[in-house]
Amino acid sequence: MTIRDLRNKGGEVIDRVAAGRPLTVTRDGRAVAELRPVRVSGLSAAVLLERWRHVPIVDGPTLRRDIDRVIDQRL
Repeated sequence: MTIRDLRNKGGEVIDRVAAGRPLTVTRDGRAVAELRPVRVSGLSAAVLLERWRHVPIVDGPTLRRDIDRVIDQRL
């Protein structure tokens, strides 16, 4: 796809990329850029909530003490 095509047919180009077709943009016959679809996570709210249920509880004061023990307080 040339830069001119990208400029003149921008909507069509984005539609093609959104449909899953990566495109290479060229200038004077040389590749200068790639357009590709954005990767979507695809996780449902139910899956995210289930994962969240298994995250350990963090005790703030204990975490702070642990960090203070390993980090030089003079920094």
